[in-house]
Amino acid sequence: MLTRRFSHITILLVAGLLAGCAKKDEAPRLNNLAANQTSPDEFLVLPTKPLEMPGDYAALPSPTPGGDNLADPTPHEDAVAALGGNPDALDRRGIPAADGALLAQVTRYGKAEDIRETLAAEDLEFRRGKRGRLLERMFNVNVYLKAYRDYLLDPYAELERFRRLGVRTPTAPPPDTQ
Repeated sequence: MLTRRFSHITILLVAGLLAGCAKKDEAPRLNNLAANQTSPDEFLVLPTKPLEMPGDYAALPSPTPGGDNLADPTPHEDAVAALGGNPDALDRRGIPAADGALLAQVTRYGKAEDIRETLAAEDLEFRRGKRGRLLERMFNVNVYLKAYRDYLLDPYAELERFRRLGVRTPTAPPPDTQ
């Protein structure tokens, strides 16, 4: 009986060690709630216009992957307009003149051109240093919020803070409905 229990414990330990050795060079994946998701991405679904029969089939262009679609020539602009945005904002290049004062304020102490790469490297190092990676991989547990809990903002506390300052804020659902 004792040797049987010992063999079970040994098998579990070996399995745990092997799971911990897998893909050490891969970046840690903290937000892995849908790692094995096979369903379509709902954000890729765009509203389309009704199909129409062409007047002359010979005049139709050949299909081009990633090219324009005769039935829906501006899907991204249409989606932005449907959500209440300005479709013309998608074509803007550079920084609009209206944002000049904001840009001057936020860059008054300089700016790092490689900020995205720097933050990505620092984040990767931060996540690799967190404890519990072995158990996270073994049990496929999401530790994203745990890893970043010191940096989280309470949205309802911020909402109340802004309201006390007299800032107009949008409505928000009660905390218990989320």
